[in-house]
Amino acid sequence: MTANKVKQLGWTPVNINSLEGRTYVITGSTSGIGLETTRLLLANNATVIMLNRNISKSLDIMLLLKQEFGEDVRVSFIPMDLSDLSNVKKAATEVLQTTPKIDALICNAAIAQIPKRELTKDGFESQLGTNHLGHFLLSGMLFRRIEETSGRIVVVSSLGYNLGLKRIKFEDINWENNYTPNAAYSQSKLAQMMFGFELQDRIRSRTLKTQIFVCHPSSSATSLMAINGGLVTRFIFWLMTKTP
Repeated sequence: MTANKVKQLGWTPVNINSLEGRTYVITGSTSGIGLETTRLLLANNATVIMLNRNISKSLDIMLLLKQEFGEDVRVSFIPMDLSDLSNVKKAATEVLQTTPKIDALICNAAIAQIPKRELTKDGFESQLGTNHLGHFLLSGMLFRRIEETSGRIVVVSSLGYNLGLKRIKFEDINWENNYTPNAAYSQSKLAQMMFGFELQDRIRSRTLKTQIFVCHPSSSATSLMAINGGLVTRFIFWLMTKTP
């Protein structure tokens, strides 16, 4: 389809050309947006490396994808827990050792609406530590490999940051006082956005070729809120998924 047709009719996955020879690394691919993105990439002949925390679920998804696309489908899995920075380093090192080229890193995994304040293994508020800091480290470790292909980093943030303070609470970044699930989640999504914009500015200033994309997933019907959100939050997001 021509660029003009895409502009007139809107973009859909059918507009994707063959991705043969391209390699994508994606976090959080056992369900929701991450799984559907993985499916879409594999359907267009890409190679996909999944980085997920849940090992047994990832192996089940691998089996499902091979049943769907055939035994020769190019998909693999490396365990990674974004809430543990030492584990992120270990996973990123394995990616670098086993993956000669990376065309894109998709920072998709997230947790949301954690009812009571929790800390990561490294002592950070869990939503900031998982959604932002884990991806920050992963992106830094894989950046040179991505730059070699003039590739891209896709950061799945959220316009939900508007529901929070709309700033980073540097004076109490771990929410030791007045913690609320949504405010902490919104801060983590804002941090992801700021990271993406700042990284793109630094890339341009150094005339590098990697591109950064920060995207909003809208109110997607995923398990994210069903797992962590309170009853009111779950109901609101359920209503949102029923609207255009």
